[in-house]
Amino acid sequence: AMTTIGDLPEDVLVELLSLLPARDLLRTCRLVCAQWRYVVDLTTLWKRKCQRDGFYRQSLDRSISDWRIFYMLCQLKRNLIKNPCAEENFQHWTLDDNEGDEWKIEDLPGAHGNDMPDPTVHKYFVTSYGPCFKSQLITLEKEGYWNQLMDEKRPEITVKDWYAARFDCGCRYELTVRLLSKDYIILEEFHPEPVVIEQWSDAKWREISHTFQNYPAGVRYIWFQHGGQDTQYWAGWYGIRVTNSSITIGPQT
Repeated sequence: AMTTIGDLPEDVLVELLSLLPARDLLRTCRLVCAQWRYVVDLTTLWKRKCQRDGFYRQSLDRSISDWRIFYMLCQLKRNLIKNPCAEENFQHWTLDDNEGDEWKIEDLPGAHGNDMPDPTVHKYFVTSYGPCFKSQLITLEKEGYWNQLMDEKRPEITVKDWYAARFDCGCRYELTVRLLSKDYIILEEFHPEPVVIEQWSDAKWREISHTFQNYPAGVRYIWFQHGGQDTQYWAGWYGIRVTNSSITIGPQT
């Protein structure tokens, strides 16, 4: 007699179905029949998908309660800040304050500057003698992070930014990151003290980073703003330099 796909042993079915994209598994395969729904919901299937896509580490076995969510978060994970390294001029950025001689883009290492530790970064944004601030608003649902996921799982949100001064001029750097509700109410905020760098500093690039955990339910947007100015009011672009900003969501793999 002809065997149907339903006659296959469970482990073979897991192996076959694990080859399909998560979307198809959840939207189509789960609805085929009770047996398929059972297999699609198996931890072993999602663990297998994690193995196939390189997300699996044995050390994670104890700490992960939901392999399906873990898989989805790993698959979605990327930098949510667009144009972080000034490769597309000021595209995707809102210039909130653009004073003095205004924001400008320069090539690394720049006058009296240093190269970044990351050799893939080639440009930076630089501020002037009046306040220069720029921001991005990230809509989580648009980026694939559905409401229930944000509210029930509250995946870690990690923010990173890089800043540096010129050797010959003092400056200040500021960063504000807000987790906002659907009505733009601030649910949580990271706003460290402004960094003031004196003239004749080492002009090295420094990273600032923060991870939001166990934040309130209801986060729908992330607002990222950074900038500053020089502290000596020199015409031109002697203020803080910023580049390589990132916001990532999900497990630190």
